[in-house]
Amino acid sequence: MAPTVYRYVGSCHCGAIGFTYCTEQDPSVWQVRACLCSFCRAHHVLSTSDPRGSIEFTARDSGLLNRYRFGARTADFLICRGCGVYIGALIETALGSFGIININALRPALSGIPEPVAMAYDTESRQQRIARRELRWSPAIAKGI
Repeated sequence: MAPTVYRYVGSCHCGAIGFTYCTEQDPSVWQVRACLCSFCRAHHVLSTSDPRGSIEFTARDSGLLNRYRFGARTADFLICRGCGVYIGALIETALGSFGIININALRPALSGIPEPVAMAYDTESRQQRIARRELRWSPAIAKGI
């Protein structure tokens, strides 16, 4: 029997940018991360990803997409220029494209998600950060982004 693939949709508040997250993991076992950097704390970000799943980022209005890079400048943090919501991040490496989602952008919101684990990545080198993302983040594609 084929495993169940769960499909979750998320977007910014105004719907200009969004994502579809596919995973075989039930939300009750997701690895929820709360990064302690100032960006993630300011946006109250709760992130998740599944290296065996996938994310498709989309833009209904690409003019409202802001690809924000900060710190090590290794990933694009996807923020809506219209409503200010951060939906996830995308990195492109020699191994492909990988992403994470902001659980707070899921529509509808989910209940029963595990408590987040506080994460600090500030001691990672640029190469360590890229390698971690290639290993832990979901394969991703970007349409119109």
